[in-house]
Amino acid sequence: MDEKAIKELLESVKKGESSIDDALLKLKEAPFEDMGFAKPDFHRGLRQGAPEVIYGQGKTPYQILEIAKKLISHGQKSVLITRMSVEARDFFLQNKKDDSLELNYDELSRIGIAGQMPDKTKAVGKIVVATGGTSDMPVAEEAARTAEFLGNNVVRLYDVGVAGIHRLINKESMEHIMSANVIIAIAGMEGALASVVGGLSDCPVIAVPTSVGYGAAFGGLAALLSMLNSCASGVSVVNIDNGFGAGYLASMINKK
Repeated sequence: MDEKAIKELLESVKKGESSIDDALLKLKEAPFEDMGFAKPDFHRGLRQGAPEVIYGQGKTPYQILEIAKKLISHGQKSVLITRMSVEARDFFLQNKKDDSLELNYDELSRIGIAGQMPDKTKAVGKIVVATGGTSDMPVAEEAARTAEFLGNNVVRLYDVGVAGIHRLINKESMEHIMSANVIIAIAGMEGALASVVGGLSDCPVIAVPTSVGYGAAFGGLAALLSMLNSCASGVSVVNIDNGFGAGYLASMINKK
């Protein structure tokens, strides 16, 4: 039960629509449930301000479906599923049984959203997601869609890397960079984009190294080290290909 649900419950008691005993019973619900293969956290939204997210990679399609159903049955209106395979999507749609349980899936980012889609009219602030190249878009979309799921306005600036720096410093792109509350800079190869963006903006920059690049890129390690050694102030770094982590952190910054 999240903060909003608790407030609604207390309001119903205040209006006489629910008894104190019924409300107490709901509040006594266990904060998690042992499903054998998972212990879904029903109080995550109340503790942290955002509900539990399912990391799909490594889980079976059955496990993903059952965890999502369990979270929604305990009041979570929507569930974000990251690294969800096409096979897991197909299994979900074929076995969900409840026709009201929707699944919105994006194949590029491998993001699935079970339940209600977020209301974009209530999105706040401004997060800019910028990529060095088109090859970084799967990670970028994971970040962007995570931030949108959490209620943020997101602007995408894709393929604006240092190989063609004029694409980044044109008027339209610079207006977005200078008006952002937080920027997510995503790049592979040498990872230079984060330092450039950090030197142009007055807001926090979250750098995301990607595993894009030839042999000496070492699966993103070269970009990671470059970003960690950025001489631009205000640049923080998340793990290689961790678009979700960047989107979540950007949301926390944007909503402060």
